Amino acid sequence: QVQLVESGGGLVQPGGSLRLSCTASPNIFSFARMRWYRQAPGGQRELVARITSADSTYYEDSVKGRFTASRDNAENTVYLQMNSLKPEDTAVYYCSGDLYKGSSYYYDVGGPGTQVTVSS
Repeated sequence: QVQLVESGGGLVQPGGSLRLSCTASPNIFSFARMRWYRQAPGGQRELVARITSADSTYYEDSVKGRFTASRDNAENTVYLQMNSLKPEDTAVYYCSGDLYKGSSYYYDVGGPGTQVTVSS
């Protein structure tokens, strides 16, 4: 079974930074288009950032200038660097995307998420 695994969440003070990582399990797949979502308590899941295989990025308005999505193709890992964090960024963050190995593709693969809490 293919799934993604997020890491790097935690508790941080307002204004602080975190870097989330996302790898595949098993880590034998290459990443195509990847996405970061988040879901706050009582809220709906929202798209935060997207990065294509050509490193084209998209960011939701509330995180523009603060969050940066990147990828390391050699390590089959995608990252979400989060700076100037605000309490309203508190949520479970999920990685999802399309993976491939050779001619085999797996679409909309997801992970269990990692909790990010921004609080003083």
